[in-house]
Amino acid sequence: MVSARPSSDTVPYRPKPGEIPTSPGVYRFRDADRRVLYVGKAKNLRARLSNYFAPLRSLHERTRRMVTSASSVEWTVVGSEVEALQLEITWINEFHPPFNVRFKDDKSYPYLAVTMADEAPRAFVTRNRKIRGARYFGPYPKVWAINETLEILLKLFPIRTCKDSDYRRAMASGKPCFAGQIGRCFGPCSGLVTIEEHRENVDRFVGFMQNQDRRIVGELTDRMQAAAAAQEYEAAARYRDRLQAANAFFEKSAVVLGDKVDLDVFGVDHDELAAAVQLFIVRGGRVRGVHSWTVDKELDVPLGDLVDSIVQNAYADGLTPPAEVVVPELPDDAAALEDWLGATAGRKVRLRVAQRGDKASLLQTATQNARQTLMLYKTRRSADFTTRSRALEDIQEALGMADAPLRIECYDVSHLSGTNIVASMVVFEDGLPRKDEYRRFTIPQSSDDTDSIHQVLTRRLAYLANAYEAAAERKGDAGDAPERRKKFAYPPNLLVVDGGQPQVAAAERALRESGVQGIYLCGIAKRLEEIWTPESDFPVILPRNSDALFLFQRVRDEAHRFAITHQRQRRKRDIGSVLAEIPGLGPARVKELLRHFGSVARLRAADEHAIAEVKGIGPTLAATVHAQLHADPAPAPR
Repeated sequence: MVSARPSSDTVPYRPKPGEIPTSPGVYRFRDADRRVLYVGKAKNLRARLSNYFAPLRSLHERTRRMVTSASSVEWTVVGSEVEALQLEITWINEFHPPFNVRFKDDKSYPYLAVTMADEAPRAFVTRNRKIRGARYFGPYPKVWAINETLEILLKLFPIRTCKDSDYRRAMASGKPCFAGQIGRCFGPCSGLVTIEEHRENVDRFVGFMQNQDRRIVGELTDRMQAAAAAQEYEAAARYRDRLQAANAFFEKSAVVLGDKVDLDVFGVDHDELAAAVQLFIVRGGRVRGVHSWTVDKELDVPLGDLVDSIVQNAYADGLTPPAEVVVPELPDDAAALEDWLGATAGRKVRLRVAQRGDKASLLQTATQNARQTLMLYKTRRSADFTTRSRALEDIQEALGMADAPLRIECYDVSHLSGTNIVASMVVFEDGLPRKDEYRRFTIPQSSDDTDSIHQVLTRRLAYLANAYEAAAERKGDAGDAPERRKKFAYPPNLLVVDGGQPQVAAAERALRESGVQGIYLCGIAKRLEEIWTPESDFPVILPRNSDALFLFQRVRDEAHRFAITHQRQRRKRDIGSVLAEIPGLGPARVKELLRHFGSVARLRAADEHAIAEVKGIGPTLAATVHAQLHADPAPAPR
């Protein structure tokens, strides 16, 4: 399977094209120690593997690292895409390849189980899906959520909850189990019902869980009122408690889709290093469970491939897919994935992307929750002291710094089609943001991003150079420490710019011209997450899931967010100032015009009739606005 055919622009173990079959199959990359590095599937092995053996300079950096880390590739031919999918799942679970997507969930879902095969069936929470004769309901998001649901349902349908050993001991002794003594178990051992009556309660419990018919609310209301009319107040109180339990249950499971709709909705939010998944489990039109997990990405895979891995992971261990699965994007092998899901479920399963309607809204909600999950994951990871310390040490080693970068400053430039050029400076100390020391820069004129970076760093380093001179004159003065904290006179250990070689070169030129010494410099290129240093032809490649790369990414993203926010605020002020100059337009009408058209450019393109349709703007004022805008030759920001 492997041919040693050395080449200057590819790896030496590249097979000859004629050696690779065109059939469906699964391939494995191995290193020199025969450890499996990556497992993948393909409809056409030859076509897929040829992508990995393209010239190394043309490969994505992460793919290039995987290919060069391996020393051989092997493949197994199978009969269909579905078989390839099944074998890929088996090998990923067996070998745990470091370059495949890695999930951080245990894939173990809690269910509500009812042991229908027992003499006196029992309801309890479990993750075991292999209990013989049991009926399962769920899955649920958390154990506490299902326990709350079970507690409510037991008020509606009192059935047994005690362990089998407790039940047998109680039946043999004639004394209720401990749970029965405290009113937590309502099996035959309690002496309140017979085995036959208990079975009827269990059947009603299971029937309600299947259909969840809201008519039970009306029935309980009628019984409560009838008992009260007959002055059977104790019975009326029991019906009242059950009615309250029924209302509480339905409030916890509001209908989001049709009563007969069963589907799973996957919301995904991802970046270059990680992804977060939010799974909404909808049964009978109600969201029965919400499950979330995070994913570490060693290779920068597209969304479709990520969805493929996520769906495989979700249904590989126990979770049965419904008839419809909604995802943000279909993978290339969607048909094979549907066949595999259908074999798992024992029925036809449809994989689709919701474009409009309630399902699309639910997908959007799931995606928003995934976005929050990813943000929380990053925040918690950054907040850990041990993780931050390790990240700073790794950065020190990777960049060859004398000390760990306890203070990092990162710069980013933002503009709108070359106008409203601004830049941001964010500060991280000990791996945490120092928002009180963030700074914003306005750049009056610039030829490109590299020129903007040079201008900003020249201004910042000039102030630092002046501070150094002043500090040198007062060397040894103990009162100097508080003064150095004024503005941004405190020196960083590391300057980071958002960009690759051109941006780093511009920053290095500014650093050299300033004469400031002892500051290290690097840039982070967003597309490949590469770390570039001055006068280097090759980037520093940090491990894909390292804490160091994660910290670099967070610093860069914070600088980008801060710059974008400043740029948008300036644009908003500029647009408002143009409109404020028009006679007859007060702040309220300016706000309404901006809300209606969104920008001066769109407003300038509108005719008088369209302007007059805006709330508070009549024909006369519309004519004035139209004339004033078209009399002004200055171009509007877009």
